[in-house]
Amino acid sequence: MIYPIRAFGDPILRAKCQEITAFDDDFKKLVADMYETMDASDGVGLAAPQIGKNVRLFLIDSTVFDSEKENIGVRKAFVNPQIVEETGEEWPFEEGCLSIPDVREDVLRKPTLILKFQDETGQHFQERYDGMTARVIQHEYDHIEGVLFIDHVSAFKRQLIKSKLTNISKGKVNVRYRMKFHKGK
Repeated sequence: MIYPIRAFGDPILRAKCQEITAFDDDFKKLVADMYETMDASDGVGLAAPQIGKNVRLFLIDSTVFDSEKENIGVRKAFVNPQIVEETGEEWPFEEGCLSIPDVREDVLRKPTLILKFQDETGQHFQERYDGMTARVIQHEYDHIEGVLFIDHVSAFKRQLIKSKLTNISKGKVNVRYRMKFHKGK
């Protein structure tokens, strides 16, 4: 099942997500649906809050950054992740987000991280990630903490994109994937 992507302005995108305790068939279906949704939206990552689920789950596909010389990308689900350490000199890269279409801004992130997590079967891991894979993980991890990539840009830059954000929250955006807009105040 392909879920609609929750748009900027939906309060679930600002919620700190809950830990997952059941690794049952419903959970496995959720993971499969999230992969289908991410692929249908041409995303390199997708966090559960982006489809309206308040759980500590995200998946990534950084294989799109692979080159002829290096195949270092990762396609994986991360359950109940916890960043243990981020190291290295921060480097800028222009990020975007399925929940904030047509907005791209440079974000500074550290190039290396160590992450504790579970896979979709509940097995525990601690692994190191570098470069673009680390960046995608950091971006998606932010989602389950209620943080958006635009929170990492200066107040001046946020002011420059304010009208775009307002339009997104009102549904005034044209994307090729399904979106769900919050009908709040």
